[in-house]
Amino acid sequence: MTAQLTGRRTLTRITNKQQLGPDAQVDDKALVFVPTDPALTDPFLALVEDWFSTPGFEWHPHRGLETVTTVIDGVLEHGDNLGHAGALEPGEVQWMTAGHGIIHRELAYRNEHAHVLQMWLNLPAEKKLTPSRYQDLTRTAMPRVHAPGVGIDVHAGTVGGVTGAARTHHPVQGMVATLDPGSSYDLQVAAGHRLFAHVMDGRLLIGGRELHAGQTGWSDPVTAEAAGTATTTLQLAAVDPERRARVMVYSGTPLREPVALGGPFVMNTKAEITKAFADFHSGAFGPVPRLARLAYDR
Repeated sequence: MTAQLTGRRTLTRITNKQQLGPDAQVDDKALVFVPTDPALTDPFLALVEDWFSTPGFEWHPHRGLETVTTVIDGVLEHGDNLGHAGALEPGEVQWMTAGHGIIHRELAYRNEHAHVLQMWLNLPAEKKLTPSRYQDLTRTAMPRVHAPGVGIDVHAGTVGGVTGAARTHHPVQGMVATLDPGSSYDLQVAAGHRLFAHVMDGRLLIGGRELHAGQTGWSDPVTAEAAGTATTTLQLAAVDPERRARVMVYSGTPLREPVALGGPFVMNTKAEITKAFADFHSGAFGPVPRLARLAYDR
């Protein structure tokens, strides 16, 4: 209770990513977290790390959620049945609102190499069938926070007075921070947010506990009264004296709604999942695109 009363965030639990290896689509895959118990991670559903060259993820549908894909290395080629197509480079983010229904693909540009982290973010019941949209957060337009020894790419919400470019359907804050050895940063987070901090590289103290690459720390929401403040503080500190640390931190207001999962669809009831499959197969999402691969000079 002392930590909460001072407004300091502590970690509720720490999880480890599970390396799965190659499959028919990817060269390697790791599960950072998956929705085995959606109430524990609400409003976040999954975070998956993929390394792929070919074939990648050809045309497939989604409904009822948002996918947030951060490019770690290589180049991600994408396209959808709304007519969007492009290529994203390291540090860039694709924020896709599936909403009512979308068909898209994610490939390695030139079939060379793409390394990505994709997070599934749930949509509230009243926004499950919202119109679909794409938002590309590019490096040139990425809002950034600079502090001594610290650089932060702000994806969503407001960090250090800097607001991310992503338009969201419910309160979400998201960022990737790079910390030089020995540096630290106090991240302000709404008391009512659930938070995860995934260590991408190096070692950090997060909320007073040391985590290394591949581990994820979770901090559950508290009321403003219990925290003693409406805004809490999560302390991040790089502890390896010889290498930088990098961490993805997202937080959001829990939806506290039923979750029904069905392949690429996330709804509130099994009946809605059945309807999503029926709508897709009947063509309600639109036709599968015939979009060509991005042209490039050989």
